[in-house]
Amino acid sequence: MKKIFLASALLCASLIAQSDTTNFVSDGEAFGNIKYFYIETDKQGISNKANSSAHANSIGGQLGYKTSKLYGFYAKVTFMTTNGFALPNVVDTSILGRDNGVRLEGSAGGEIAQQSFSVLGEAVITYTGKSYDINYGRQVIKTPLIHAKEVRMLPSAVQGSVFNYDNKDFGLDISLSYLTDFKQRTSNVFTNIVEHALGTNTQAIIGHAGADVVVSELGWNMDGFKIEATNYYAQDFMNSFYGVIGYKRTTQKGFQYNLMAEGIIQRSVGNADENLQEVGSVTGAKRISADSLSLKGDFAHFESKITMAYSLVRAKEGTHDSLVLPWDGTPLYTNNMTSNVLFSSNYGQAFKADSIYIGGTQSYKLAYVQGYDFSGIEGFKTTLSYVVGDNEAFDLGYIHDLNAVVKYTKDNYSIAFKGIFVKHAASADEAGNISQIDAFQQYRVIANYKF
Repeated sequence: MKKIFLASALLCASLIAQSDTTNFVSDGEAFGNIKYFYIETDKQGISNKANSSAHANSIGGQLGYKTSKLYGFYAKVTFMTTNGFALPNVVDTSILGRDNGVRLEGSAGGEIAQQSFSVLGEAVITYTGKSYDINYGRQVIKTPLIHAKEVRMLPSAVQGSVFNYDNKDFGLDISLSYLTDFKQRTSNVFTNIVEHALGTNTQAIIGHAGADVVVSELGWNMDGFKIEATNYYAQDFMNSFYGVIGYKRTTQKGFQYNLMAEGIIQRSVGNADENLQEVGSVTGAKRISADSLSLKGDFAHFESKITMAYSLVRAKEGTHDSLVLPWDGTPLYTNNMTSNVLFSSNYGQAFKADSIYIGGTQSYKLAYVQGYDFSGIEGFKTTLSYVVGDNEAFDLGYIHDLNAVVKYTKDNYSIAFKGIFVKHAASADEAGNISQIDAFQQYRVIANYKF
């Protein structure tokens, strides 16, 4: 694929050489954002009932350039960087190089995980037709199970080719992606996309050093109705199907409601289906068989919105029944800022799960968003979100997850203050063993300027 990318780049360069290269470059546009991020994480009742506290400051963001079109082609590059400063003795690495530390040291701690880094996160060539486009290169994408996940300093990214077809007359969207590599948001390294999921267990599970992922998407959206079906096939690893149906309507008096239902079905396939059932496998001789159902209702009136949601990940005896989400997808409607699969999205941690994504967990969410422009205090918005999760295997009882956010936005600038308070936070290891801690708090300050 690297040879194909080089050939594509040479073809594009050849086309540029035959035309007005000055316009091709000068008529493009620069874009980016400068971001400051502060994070503090406090935990109580972890191993041996100890407590922990860690924080970090970082400044960085993204700087990119997109050329104008030439014979239907255009190019895009994005430079990404995160730079820690005033770091304490105990560093929260989730806005620095955490995944680099996991990948190279086998844990999230250590010097490597605390290091700043820079990376060419996007380098992609795109050809556009009348109602379609096709590209190849490094790029940021957003799908239900492979997502940019921009809750940290930088987004994650993939390498591969994406074809999109959009028929607005029929409300039809079709997409086909062939993805070879993945870069986690706390790493500057693109690794094979399946190796990123399985790490040092890749050969033992799928029978070879790596594999690719093919994503096919079909969507229809018209007159408020929405239907989507997305399938992710990772050779000799697993197949994941994601489906959603919804209806959205706005009344003449400004009331808006949005009703959604989604389902996820995951199964191990090929070599992984056989090898995971062997005694001594990383999952404890359990093949992947995970199913979930999620429901959501949004009810809004001008600057006010209430969200109610329910999710269930089915418990299935003798199988790995937690959702397997190694590529930063957080699909469940009851997802909160802390329920974002921070464990399973790190290198080699695909079979870990946390909170609402654990097999057998049902969860409920209530959220309220309020803007204040009506009062003359423009630009402010507050969010309160509460999630409760229940599982028969939770020894300490229900998960209680409260998030509070105050955000101010003006023009291209925004600043947000976030407080996260979790009681009985839960996680599951690769074999499905569940553990909980007493309490968890996280505080974030995020200042962002986009241009």
